[in-house]
Amino acid sequence: MTNTMKKAIFTLSLFFLGLMSVMAQDQFPSQVWHKGTIYDADGLVYNGLIKYDLENNLVQLKNEGIITFTASNVKNFEIYDETYGGIRYFYSLPYSLNGDYEVPIFFEVLTQGNNIALLCREYIATDSRSIGSYGAMGMNPFWGPQTSIGYRLAFNYFFFKDGRIQKYNLKKKDLFDYLSGHDDEMSLFMRKNRLEHDKRGDLLRITSYYNELNQN
Repeated sequence: MTNTMKKAIFTLSLFFLGLMSVMAQDQFPSQVWHKGTIYDADGLVYNGLIKYDLENNLVQLKNEGIITFTASNVKNFEIYDETYGGIRYFYSLPYSLNGDYEVPIFFEVLTQGNNIALLCREYIATDSRSIGSYGAMGMNPFWGPQTSIGYRLAFNYFFFKDGRIQKYNLKKKDLFDYLSGHDDEMSLFMRKNRLEHDKRGDLLRITSYYNELNQN
């Protein structure tokens, strides 16, 4: 899987650029069918059109009919996202969502090395924005500003390290705790390339660079 991830980094970077304009799209990536492949837990391989649902940890295959798989009976699946031009890889991994016990759920693998992997789970978030001081309500201050409610694509990020999946809280200090051992090199790399610690494409580049340092 490591070699596959390295080959996909460039196409994933292009995909991230497309994500920036997702609010202008009619549908989100999880709402459309993509060409792809499903590898089930018994070693069978299915090719066809794929739609995924990370909230409920389901993936559907449309070929002659529609088959629904859960994260419990799928090892991994991959899709080609034609909208954003990238191959995306998803794996079923055990994780505790509520703190009680671990169950298989789907994670997208963004990049992976010998010591650490960057994972994520996307979701559709509500996006409320002000559209004026008082709008059609005139000068009555009790109404307050009008807002336009829409939706945006959002992500939760995770690091797989030391055999554990740990959620990343988007704090720079914690990023350096995960990517430890090369603080000076990592800081210089982020400054030179103007990379942020809480952006999807930047996190991919940062983690990929860290894995390269650990190969030397």
